[in-house]
Amino acid sequence: MRPVAPGRREELARELASVAALDTPTLRERWRVLYGDEPPVRLSRTLLMRAIAYHLQEKMLGGLKPATRRWLARAGEDFAKGRAESRPAARTNMPGTRLLRQWQGVVHEVLVLDDGVLFRGQRHRSLSEVARIITGSRWSGPLFFGLKAARGKETA
Repeated sequence: MRPVAPGRREELARELASVAALDTPTLRERWRVLYGDEPPVRLSRTLLMRAIAYHLQEKMLGGLKPATRRWLARAGEDFAKGRAESRPAARTNMPGTRLLRQWQGVVHEVLVLDDGVLFRGQRHRSLSEVARIITGSRWSGPLFFGLKAARGKETA
């Protein structure tokens, strides 16, 4: 996301708020102006508003990263060819990332730090250590928290 001056952020917020007040014919006209094409005939009012709001944000804040665009294109191709769902490449978690995992009816939250993770107010060296505390058995932390798929498993 590119840096935006506070005044421009306020302008964007006002513009986004005004989208909800538009009637459907006006939304369809706004689509034509922003996208340079007719909106799909059966597109609901809600999706029209969301698409217009996204486009406005994209123009001001920047669009998707090139890597995300490539992944989406591959996922679309895979879907069209009937192949299993693509997954984005594994990423390292940035400090400040919160991971949630429900286990036996309890939601567990982990905060990623520069040098480990924080779980229940205590620092731990790894996600695997936390997964072991939660389950009582050895687990791959990234697998337990859904950051990578199990070997040989296809995603649905």
